[in-house]
Amino acid sequence: MASEVPGTTLQHCVTCDLVFRPAAERPSTAEERAHYLTHENSPEQEGYVRHLRRALDPALPYLEPGMSGVDWGSGPGPTLSGLVRATGFACHDYDPIFGPQDLFPPYDFIFATECLEHMHHPGRDMEHLVSCLSPGGLFIAMTECWEQLAQFDSWRYARDPTHTSFFHQRTFAWIAEHFDMEHVWSDGRRVFILRRHAPTRRPYPAPSDTP
Repeated sequence: MASEVPGTTLQHCVTCDLVFRPAAERPSTAEERAHYLTHENSPEQEGYVRHLRRALDPALPYLEPGMSGVDWGSGPGPTLSGLVRATGFACHDYDPIFGPQDLFPPYDFIFATECLEHMHHPGRDMEHLVSCLSPGGLFIAMTECWEQLAQFDSWRYARDPTHTSFFHQRTFAWIAEHFDMEHVWSDGRRVFILRRHAPTRRPYPAPSDTP
């Protein structure tokens, strides 16, 4: 069930607290691509690298030797994957617009930094993302969360035409419950680390004294 955010045309899901643009206001793929190409996001941009480390550094203590993952939504200038590989972990790039567009699940970790807000179909897209995560795997998300509905009429983040989904802390709580994940770490506003639960093994029956 959704209601309109006062003063805007945005919709607010009262179940998970996601705020989203109606379909008629979402940009086309060509419009998205053109807008993304105006960003100066690359490994050479020190500010951008520092920004990405806000997600990478808290995740590193939870990564174990031999793990491999993917930078989901790596963009036209993949950067995070290189930072991850520099710490000794394999990391694949994936971007539905700029490529590569192939996925090789399951992954032990998935970074989704500054891409969730671009999801046009967040429910379906999150289901796809979580399905690529191995049991026990980590989902590391970074997106600026909203706090009060009243902020939307002046919020810089909401004025970006390619931002179509706006998450709240309670949205991540809903994601954890809906997709059987546990909350591992968060900075309380932008970075969230969730772990997909491993299936519970049924114990072997105790040996019987009778044949």
